[in-house]
Amino acid sequence: MQIDVEDAILNYEISGDSSNPALLLWHGAGCSLRMWDTALNSLKDRFFCIAFDVRGAGQSIAGIEPPDQFTFEQYSKDINAILEEVEIKAFHLWSMAWGTRAAIAYSSLNPEKVLSAVFSDASIDVADVASQKEGVKKALSIQDGLGITRFDLPSGWNKHRNLKTAQLSLSAAAKFNLSEVIEDLPMPIMLMTGDHDPNLKSSKEILHRLPSAKLKILEGVGHGSILQRPDLTVTNFIEFHASLELSLSLIHI
Repeated sequence: MQIDVEDAILNYEISGDSSNPALLLWHGAGCSLRMWDTALNSLKDRFFCIAFDVRGAGQSIAGIEPPDQFTFEQYSKDINAILEEVEIKAFHLWSMAWGTRAAIAYSSLNPEKVLSAVFSDASIDVADVASQKEGVKKALSIQDGLGITRFDLPSGWNKHRNLKTAQLSLSAAAKFNLSEVIEDLPMPIMLMTGDHDPNLKSSKEILHRLPSAKLKILEGVGHGSILQRPDLTVTNFIEFHASLELSLSLIHI
């Protein structure tokens, strides 16, 4: 599905029953909405899922003035346009890696819309790509040693209509000071990061500044956790939401 927003054409997909709680899925750097395909097999029976490509990435098309449109503020407007199109006023949020940076910004700009958030591979620091790659190698070696079957990467998970604008879309992270807003997020939050992901250090720092949040450390998992272990990440995501539902039920007793 596609929608025009300020000269851009945004690509998004919905799955699941619209009567279920809405869940927005925010992809990571270099990824498209296809990265969620394996996880969606388990999510779409419980949630009304909305996956999308940020402008310029995946199958979304950037507007006519690329340098000025790649900001988290613009992505916020883009998301709100999609939400209006599918008639969703509030939703749960799940993001990965670079997408978590964008999701934190969105949550700070639109706190009334985000019911809860799960930030996978969470970091607000500069990415250490070399360490991320090394961590993935170590994690996969551990998984192989334990006899854990590797998951096939979803078809098209890193395919883009325009590689130049896909790269430009990532520049938004340098234009927004996440450190200034992280302590102001009011919604229930879970940080979920692998023990072999260098982002874990930043995840722990975020937890220190957001003591009401939860931190789930995934053993034997590196960066790109949702692609690497969709089974483990989905299980923990669902358990987090079950805990939210339990908390709400206790409040109303």
